[in-house]
Amino acid sequence: MTEKPKHLLDSVSESPKRPPEVPKTASEYISADEEEQQQQVSMSPNPGNGIQRYLVAIEYIGTRFSGSQHQPNCRTVVGALKEAFRKFIGQPVSICCSSRTDAGVHAVSNVCHIDVQRISKRKPGEVLPPHEPNVVRRAVNHFLQRNEGDIMVIDVRCVPADFHARFKAQERTYFYRLLSGPEPLSIFEKDRAWHVPEELDIPSMQEACKVLVGHHDFSSFRAAGCQAKSPIRTLDELNVTEVVSTPYFPSLIERRQENLTKADVCASSNKPENDLPLRSIEGASDYNGATVLGFGARRRHRCFVITARARSFLYHQVRLFVGVLKAVGTGGLAISDVERILNAKTVTAASPMAPACGLYLGRVKYDLPREE
Repeated sequence: MTEKPKHLLDSVSESPKRPPEVPKTASEYISADEEEQQQQVSMSPNPGNGIQRYLVAIEYIGTRFSGSQHQPNCRTVVGALKEAFRKFIGQPVSICCSSRTDAGVHAVSNVCHIDVQRISKRKPGEVLPPHEPNVVRRAVNHFLQRNEGDIMVIDVRCVPADFHARFKAQERTYFYRLLSGPEPLSIFEKDRAWHVPEELDIPSMQEACKVLVGHHDFSSFRAAGCQAKSPIRTLDELNVTEVVSTPYFPSLIERRQENLTKADVCASSNKPENDLPLRSIEGASDYNGATVLGFGARRRHRCFVITARARSFLYHQVRLFVGVLKAVGTGGLAISDVERILNAKTVTAASPMAPACGLYLGRVKYDLPREE
């Protein structure tokens, strides 16, 4: 096999005019060393037909898609991924996601499994050893980035043929971003969080979380159309945390204060500034934004993240949780109301559902062997 230059993929992505008609073949993403290694070691759990199952983790901007699952005449996450794989290996693939996400819901890490049979381009019908996971990641990302650039493969792992991305998942973690403050939402945060103009009572929201954590009948937090056989679920975690809003850039006063703090700590510890641990200067950036803003500076919203973790969730369960917690935070509901809604066992008792744009699938956990 002809050895390809190592910088081939980089030159393609950096060029302002991408090469047109001729799609790259799989071999163009494989170095000579990788090709030799693949010829020596076959990773296929099914050596007979050469099919390799890959576990693929992806991130995407949910507002650019009509959900994760395939839909005719709509751009979906699975549809975009299928097309990238087809261009890579030259044949269609089937994809099974660990978690379905609605239109507008983002993913920091959703996971799917994909079966791939590597067929020789030069000798049609000849089955070759499977591609290494890093080759799959680089090649598929190349084709994904040639389009909208709103979905990316972040990890790939070879798994046995019977490993199922959905049924093998041990737990799922969702994050929901709330931005609180009277100012209009920044364009950089558009479709990335739910803007709540009112001030939120976080201690009350935390108390409401405690009511919902545990093993319950969550019929009141189950939207119509849910296909789950039972509304009973165990919610392992539900909490509210304040985090730094993004994008975050330090102000002039923060930068000056940090330099002064570093200098003071250096003088007292007799250590070079670069050797100081981060915790020595962590508090230097705290300030009251209302007193230091100049012309053209935007007030930052307070950013809160609601975390929900469980083995599985009902349809729209997390967004219904957030709707109730937001109502508690703004004073529309009391803690006793949350208990009443949970015990009502009907979704009509819950507050309006939170919008999709603030929801992120954060992590899907598996019991995978540690890579060597």
